[in-house]
Amino acid sequence: MRNLIDFLWRHISWIVFAIYVAISCVLLFDRNPYQRSVYFSSANRAAVVVYDLQSEVTSYLGLRKANRDLQLRNGELEMEVINLKAQLNSYRSAAGADTIPADSVLHDYDFVVARVINNSVAQVNNYITIDKGRAEGIEPEMGVVDQNGVVGIINVVGEHHAVAISVLNPKLRLSCKVKGSDYFGSLVWDAVSPRYAVLEEMPRHVEFAAGDTIVTSGYSSVFPEGLMVGIISDYKKQHDDNFYALRVELSTDFSGLGYVRVISNRMKEEQDKLEKEARYE
Repeated sequence: MRNLIDFLWRHISWIVFAIYVAISCVLLFDRNPYQRSVYFSSANRAAVVVYDLQSEVTSYLGLRKANRDLQLRNGELEMEVINLKAQLNSYRSAAGADTIPADSVLHDYDFVVARVINNSVAQVNNYITIDKGRAEGIEPEMGVVDQNGVVGIINVVGEHHAVAISVLNPKLRLSCKVKGSDYFGSLVWDAVSPRYAVLEEMPRHVEFAAGDTIVTSGYSSVFPEGLMVGIISDYKKQHDDNFYALRVELSTDFSGLGYVRVISNRMKEEQDKLEKEARYE
């Protein structure tokens, strides 16, 4: 208490000055309409600036949730597109029959939205860590995509986290094809740039051009057919003149990954088992 009294006594002149200024302002703005209007106009402008700043900060903080919701909606739309393609193929197959089954075709893929908590793009072998694991249904050899295209494949799984081997890793080879064609090759990163990869073993008689779209082939149990991978930027002959190597500009921006979707194939175990048995017969 004594310290407070000492403080007030030392600064009594400034305190009295502040009180006089406050009283003067009240009298000035209360008794004079012009000054009062100027005061309210200035106060309103200041309030607008504060509200604009508050709105921008709130919008920025809401981007994470908006990005996650966007990933969720994009995943649902992708599953709908895959389902529609499956129905179309079913109807085409049944075109020669007298009747077409009325029930819809349920596709074999589900997805889980996860947040990227660690990511590398400058190493030779790059990996991505997400905040979902075995407790959320994540298992090894599940595909990982974002809203732009393919990201990688789950490699190691913990209880609540998982690590995916990135497309930017020469250890990962991805079966891809030129959109609209059934011929496929192997996409592999050449460790040169995080924006490009190489689609090898593409037969020379396949028709393609720079700017054509590269998608997943569907010839594995990891990714469904038709997921975006990138576009052709250039091509050249391989050592074997019967094949081309296509330089592909990847659609995914690996340096800006936020949320991803982990794809699970409900029929993967059965497919892998049958293919394994066929190889050893």
